[in-house]
Amino acid sequence: MSIQRSDYEMAQIRRFMFFFVPACLLASPPAMLMAFSLVGVSPQDAKYYEGTVIKCRDGSKTFGKDRLNDGYCDCSDGTDEPGTSACPEGRFYCKNLGDAPRILFSSQVNDRICDCCDGSDEYESGLNCPNICHKNGNFLGERNINELNSMNFEHHTTQGRKSRFDMEDLMEKFEGLKLLIILELAFVVCLAAFCIQYQRRRSHRRFCLRRNQLYRSEIVL
Repeated sequence: MSIQRSDYEMAQIRRFMFFFVPACLLASPPAMLMAFSLVGVSPQDAKYYEGTVIKCRDGSKTFGKDRLNDGYCDCSDGTDEPGTSACPEGRFYCKNLGDAPRILFSSQVNDRICDCCDGSDEYESGLNCPNICHKNGNFLGERNINELNSMNFEHHTTQGRKSRFDMEDLMEKFEGLKLLIILELAFVVCLAAFCIQYQRRRSHRRFCLRRNQLYRSEIVL
């Protein structure tokens, strides 16, 4: 009796595997593709990659969703390869849940060195990176992540203000240089006028001396 029940259970398992596994294989690739395509993308940038056609951030070209993280650099700024090392200018976002997020250079992706504390940067190198985010003791939580984003925003704002101040300082220096050039030109013009006037007076004096000499010689004769 137990043998018959075992055979029946095995038949049910085989039937389950026959119908369920193919269904999973058919249903999972899009989800797996979507999950893989967003590797290295920060949560703030996830919406940027939602469309079927995505534009390079530098505006140079567009690319299809199927070319996202395909290992070939289409955008010079690395927009299409946030999760691979294909683009030299690309950046990889480590989520590091439970710790501080981190942004890596694309050259650090799958280089067999664990850079992200969650090990997400070595997903295809064959290196098994343990998740040590909680072990670091730097648990941030949602509030601290927002503070980190705020710090990044303030950093960019400060950089923008610094650039504006540098531009204003440059304009002031340019105005000062322009004034100095005008003064130098005025000095050169005055010097030239003085030299011309001096030459005229000298020529006139020589003329007068010669005339006097001629007049005296005529009187003597």
